[in-house]
Parts: sequence; structure tokens; C-alpha cells
Amino acid sequence: MIRLHAECLVGPEVERELIRKCQAGDPRFYEPLVRAYEKPGLRFALGLLGNLEDAKDALQAAFVKAYEALGRFDLRRPFGPWFFQILRNQCRDLLRNRRARFRLEAPHEHLELKPADEESGPERRREAGQAKELIWKALERLGEEHREVLILKEIQGLRYGEIAELLEIPEGTVASRLFHARRALKEALEALGGAHL
Repeated sequence: MIRLHAECLVGPEVERELIRKCQAGDPRFYEPLVRAYEKPGLRFALGLLGNLEDAKDALQAAFVKAYEALGRFDLRRPFGPWFFQILRNQCRDLLRNRRARFRLEAPHEHLELKPADEESGPERRREAGQAKELIWKALERLGEEHREVLILKEIQGLRYGEIAELLEIPEGTVASRLFHARRALKEALEALGGAHL
């Protein structure tokens, strides 16, 4: 599983120092934050939007909005949940403004559920690819609320408390949504003929 900070190139103390320098008027120090959150942010946006072009648009807009709001950022808070909240809102705005819906394009390497097993043979890699495609087709059938909580837990690897903070809901609600989302995903997989997954 991937924690919110697991792929980040900087730790919380370094993040705070970078933000302090940005707040002092030096925009050069924003680039390490962008690099640190680019991959997990793209994976999150892809999970919510289903296609790379929209995900990149949402991610870029979220980075711009976050930079513009850095002057008001509370340094006692972690940057990650705050940024992902901005990105989540950007994804929702994009869906709403374009009157679009989640549309899955070809499953993308940014959406790996688990790292590829280099030791496995071609047959195993083919099966894993088919399973991944089936899971993403099943996710396409879910409502936004269920898909979102599954992306946060199963792909981003966030803890219940982190998801609760990001979605601004109690942890008990996170647990309930996850229960129902997993059940809905199982039903969608069964409808697609993937009950064996």
C-alpha cells in the first residue's frame, strides 16, 4: 500500500521549510513539492476521472490553486491531505463543469494496484493485466462516492483517519462507505464475469 507521503521525495519537516520559503516569496521552492506529489496525485486523479488527459488537467489546476493558497496555509497541518483535498475538489469540479462522467480509457501504468512481478512469466503477466483491466471496468460501474473511497484506501493506501480528514467525514463513515464500496465492487466484478478475482 502507498501512504500519502510514501512516494514523496521530502519529509514533513522539509515540506514545512519549503512552504515557509514559498510563503516568503521564493517560488523556486514549490517545485520539490510538485515533484513529490505528482505521481500519487496523478494516480488519485486518474482513479476519480478515469482518463489521463482529464487527470493531468485536474492535477495541474490543483497545483496552481495550492500554490496560490500557500500564503494562507497553516504550517501546523501536513501538506499532503490539504493538497489532496484541493485535487479532489478540482476533479469533482471538472466532472461537474464538463457534465462528464467517469470514463475509463485503457488502464494506465499510473494505476498499478501492485508492482509488477518481474519474476513472473508472460502468462502470469497477461493474467495480471486482464485482472487489472477487469477491476477498472468494475470501478467504472460504481458511483463516485464508492469509487473515491476505494481509490483512497486500496490504491493510495491511506488510513481511515487520513481518508476521514480528506473527505471531511467521521472515520465510522469511512468504514461504512468502504464496506458498501467493496460489496458494490464485488457485485460489479461478478456481473463482468470476474467472480474468481
